[in-house]
Amino acid sequence: MKVLIKGFFVFFSAFLIYSNCEAQQKTGYLNDQLSDNDRVTDLLKQLTLSEKALLLGYRSQAIDRLHIPAYNWWNEGLHGVARAGEATIFPQAIAMAATFNPSLVKQIGTVISTEARAKNNLAIARGDRGMYVGLSYWSPNINIFRDPRWGRGQETYGEDPYLTSQIGLAYVNGMQGDVAGRYKIAATAKHFVAHSGPENTRDYFNSIVSQKDLHDTYLYAFNKLVKGGVASVMTAYNSVNGVPNSVNGPLLQNILRKEWGFKGYIVTDCGALDDVFATHKYLKTPTEAAAAAIKAGINLDCSSVLQSDVVKAVQQKLITDKDVDEALRPLLLTEIKLGFYDDPKLSPYYAYRADSIHNEAHVSLSRIAAQQSMVLLKNDNNILPLKNNTYNSIMVVGPNSASLDALVGSYHGVNSRMVNFVEGLSGAVDKGTRVEYDLGAGEADTTHFGGIWGAGNADVTVAVIGLLPVTEGEAGDAFLSAAGGDKKTLELPASQIAFMKALRKGVKKPIIAVVTSGSDVDVATIAQYADAVILAWYPGEQGGNALADILLGKISPSGRLPLTFYNSVNDLPAFENYGMKGRTYRYFAGKVQYPFGYGLSYTDFTYQANNTIKPTYSANDTITLSCKVSNTGKMQADEVVQAYIKYPQIDGMPLKELKDFKRVTLAVNEGKDVTIKIPVQELKKWDAKTNKETLYKGKYTLTIGKNSAEGSISQDFSIQ
Repeated sequence: MKVLIKGFFVFFSAFLIYSNCEAQQKTGYLNDQLSDNDRVTDLLKQLTLSEKALLLGYRSQAIDRLHIPAYNWWNEGLHGVARAGEATIFPQAIAMAATFNPSLVKQIGTVISTEARAKNNLAIARGDRGMYVGLSYWSPNINIFRDPRWGRGQETYGEDPYLTSQIGLAYVNGMQGDVAGRYKIAATAKHFVAHSGPENTRDYFNSIVSQKDLHDTYLYAFNKLVKGGVASVMTAYNSVNGVPNSVNGPLLQNILRKEWGFKGYIVTDCGALDDVFATHKYLKTPTEAAAAAIKAGINLDCSSVLQSDVVKAVQQKLITDKDVDEALRPLLLTEIKLGFYDDPKLSPYYAYRADSIHNEAHVSLSRIAAQQSMVLLKNDNNILPLKNNTYNSIMVVGPNSASLDALVGSYHGVNSRMVNFVEGLSGAVDKGTRVEYDLGAGEADTTHFGGIWGAGNADVTVAVIGLLPVTEGEAGDAFLSAAGGDKKTLELPASQIAFMKALRKGVKKPIIAVVTSGSDVDVATIAQYADAVILAWYPGEQGGNALADILLGKISPSGRLPLTFYNSVNDLPAFENYGMKGRTYRYFAGKVQYPFGYGLSYTDFTYQANNTIKPTYSANDTITLSCKVSNTGKMQADEVVQAYIKYPQIDGMPLKELKDFKRVTLAVNEGKDVTIKIPVQELKKWDAKTNKETLYKGKYTLTIGKNSAEGSISQDFSIQ
């Protein structure tokens, strides 16, 4: 018995020693039982000033004595893990917005974050801590696509603040996961703020913006994502009303931090802090820029200014040690929420490895997203979908029909399973159907064309034309753009217009035009030569399969335009003018080619109101209307029910504005009740006289219908 007791005592003593060792090893910031703030406070106490500076740049340096590894904060995931090898490539962001489907976009965000975690696990296992394999992602881009000339508009969710906020929130929720207090990956809302071109002058451009436009348009989606818990906000290159965004204290400290209560980290766009002294000439030296950025609220520099000059700024008494601690705290909190200082084996994402990247489920989701994003713009005599036994041969022509660029857009990954439009169509038809391909047209030649003779011998021709991310996009990336990334006009390439004209002249049977683009283009110039027109955007790796699904009637097209398609840029104010008057469907009263929210279907829908809204509402009310939407056509399809508010005729108010939408799937002859809910608080607008949001009294109209120009239900109400 004594032996047993003695043995137990020895075992228990050994257990205590082991437990004490574990506790000692996991003290302070390494102890996951402490609060996040206590862990950060402990780590800040142990870091020297020079070490803190090393952590303030995107190429964060290793602090070996504190077990802090090197980390590169720069990662991209606009529509899939980008620039990091094999990954699932989803439709470009503007195409995701065209789905009007936040639920789908959340699923996409979830897949992207799963692949990001898996890549991070694999990278760390082989000692890779470089660029594009981390867990802090600088997406989504929620800038308002205010002018169709902007090349980076393809990265956004369109021209409407409400749609942008809803799609953006869904994306962020999918990216950041659902573990309370922890991030699956850290998403970033960019670029704060009033940033939408021109690209070639962005490093010194000054956006002159009224407070009304700033609050009613440019800040709206950022506010919603901050309130929704986005981990990070990235500042823009440009100045706003004379102050570069990266040192703009009134915007970053007063609005973002104090008014909205943002607790995450604020990062500069890459090189933007250098621009403060080098191109904006707002300050004279890097040290002054470093101090101004810290005071304004910047936490992370996507360059090396803070790493190089923060210590100098403290020594020159431009900032204090406390200022540096306050700047570093949100970064360290983000790292803790990502699990940087915890046992990786305890992470719910530790098991994610190669089988979590670009698997069959992820590929399938990419195909669904592409299907739901494509917009049917024209369908004369219901030529689409192509009917069985009505064609034995298909001619696929056009410079974008076999293009990889036409699928992937900007900021993309790569993989070996991308399906272009030729491959998608040839793989979808019966083996006995003859499919041919020809490039059709070059980039500039407006005289010599291929495939026209072949098209004349085919039962149907599919012509894939349009833009590419090398002709519209970010400055530098779109190296074939004549305007430094942007577009000068809405015109399609002259060679493509000439090709479509020659094709129509030589072909009497149906021609279907498929347009790739990340922006508004002049569709009218080629629509006259086609029986049907589909806007495919940059549809991702499954673009070819998705197009075939639509052409052959496996699904009905259901994408809707998140942009107004104008007749000409001559209808718009100057590109450099950031005033919203005369821009987007919210403020443009002229004629357009296609209105915001537009998109045709292979079936027909009817709307019927189930109730009448109240005649008057007050500030704390919610406007609620139920309507029955019915499919009266011949195939199952999705309808996007859109609810718009028309405002009183007060100077500076929008003409109309999207305030709710619902995507609904309906079988043939099926009807479903759809409930629209709009909080009256959402109708507040900025009042320039009082410098605050105001709920204006007067007559309003709620309109529900297929797009911003076609209302099926309309009911008036007043605000008391």
